[in-house]
Amino acid sequence: MKLVRWDPLQEFLAMSNRLNRPVNDPYAQRTEDSFGAWAPPVDIFERQDHLVIRAEVPGIHKEDMDVRIENGVLTLHGERKEEKETKEVNAHLMERVYGSFTRSFSLPTTVDATKVTAVYKDGVLEVTVPKVETAKRRSRHLRGTIA
Repeated sequence: MKLVRWDPLQEFLAMSNRLNRPVNDPYAQRTEDSFGAWAPPVDIFERQDHLVIRAEVPGIHKEDMDVRIENGVLTLHGERKEEKETKEVNAHLMERVYGSFTRSFSLPTTVDATKVTAVYKDGVLEVTVPKVETAKRRSRHLRGTIA
């Protein structure tokens, strides 16, 4: 077995390059170390009577996704499985990322976590969390008083 001398400076530079790669070039080709390390982009916005969380999850089957709310935290979990036929051919470029993801978001106390709905259509998961009645009344009242 060959002994390799550990160089802490090289280790630090390699880690720094890995961390800065998405910032410096977000369109850089992904490598093998990106397998399983991805997160879908998410939009969160508020409508008059509910909160909407919309995640782009193309290529994931509905059965491979899980939406949970525990202790005021909404967690989206899923897995994009690698297609088997690509392993049998000589691939020239592989940019899509496979593996599991988890995204978690703290929910405000003004929502009713017991009445959550989730719809998956055209690669977009939309989770709707209604506001509690007191928050609906308060937001309508405030809007009427603003000049």
